[in-house]
Amino acid sequence: MVDTLSVSDVPDAVLDAARAAVGLPAGARIVAAMSGGVDSTVTAALMARAGYDVVGVTLQLYDHGLAIQKKGACCAGQDIHDARTAADAIGIPHYVLDYESRFREQVIEDFADAYLRGETPIPCVRCNQTVKFRDLLDVARDLGAAVMVTGHYVARRDGPAGPELHRAADPSRDQSYFLFATTREQLDYLRFPLGGLPKSEVRRVAAGMGLAVADKPDSQDICFVPEGRYTTVIDRLRPHGAEPGDIVHLDGRVLGRHEGVTRYTIGQRRGLNVAVGDPLYVVRIDADARQVIVGPREALLTAGLTLKETNWLGEAETIEAACADGRPVLARVRSTREPAAGRLAMKDGIPAVVFDDLEEGVAPGQACVLYAPEAPSRVLGGGFIASTWGRA
Repeated sequence: MVDTLSVSDVPDAVLDAARAAVGLPAGARIVAAMSGGVDSTVTAALMARAGYDVVGVTLQLYDHGLAIQKKGACCAGQDIHDARTAADAIGIPHYVLDYESRFREQVIEDFADAYLRGETPIPCVRCNQTVKFRDLLDVARDLGAAVMVTGHYVARRDGPAGPELHRAADPSRDQSYFLFATTREQLDYLRFPLGGLPKSEVRRVAAGMGLAVADKPDSQDICFVPEGRYTTVIDRLRPHGAEPGDIVHLDGRVLGRHEGVTRYTIGQRRGLNVAVGDPLYVVRIDADARQVIVGPREALLTAGLTLKETNWLGEAETIEAACADGRPVLARVRSTREPAAGRLAMKDGIPAVVFDDLEEGVAPGQACVLYAPEAPSRVLGGGFIASTWGRA
């Protein structure tokens, strides 16, 4: 319980919403994933205040020494200390699990390899998909928890065919894009008590409860990348990624040289160091040939894409069945971009999305998250972008 914290400023509506999100009677055991930030700390505190038997778990994902030097990180260094301090203040048991080797293998190594393939990876999705929502859920079950709660800004709703994943009430904080790979089985066990709250209210609740992290800044960039320089990580893990090659125009002209394909992403304009009069953008990366292909902005326009490593949460039994039906979707190809209308299809035996209007800057390796046009908050699933094609 939260005997050591002030609770007078926690609105009853917030507690009621937290209980409703969990859907269990008081006294049930809950594991709270605690990263050391304000969101997961408030989640754990609300669960304890609501009368649940809460156990806090924090993952150490990478080297403490490196993390301490990087502000705005998570899951290491100061954040583990903050999570432990918060658990003590809340009055709940707290465990720190060393997942550094798993995180390196499943997230960091995958991140480096994706860039070598000429892709633009999204490690936050991979982390949720593997370490957090697979390995950590197993730990929660071993601890006897009925459910696991996290501080993510998404909503879980019970639908006619089982639990559904929805966007958060606060669109500026919505994290559904990063959680598209959550499976039906995982969603059945997970709860997201903050999904109906704006971030400002979460900070007010934290301050009202006297939590030390109430004013702590949110984590920034990729947690294991120092100062946002992702090439530093890749050069250390895959030094051959810095092998030089040609910058080639779509028309075949060699315009210059580059210092490694890992330094470029689809849609990039700055840092090309070539000039032909009109602005040029990276439109394709041929990692095998060590070529960065550039062209005009209109060359970035995409008519459709294929998907790999798909996850399906829609009504049809499989995504292939939904593709066969030509299921209308809203497809989100970047976390910062609004979903675009399209439909599912099969292309050469692979699930695909065909856009109603041409979409710009679609990058292999990024996630394509699918929402339901008839219920735009609902996540139907998605996959990682395998390939793209332009206008016919």
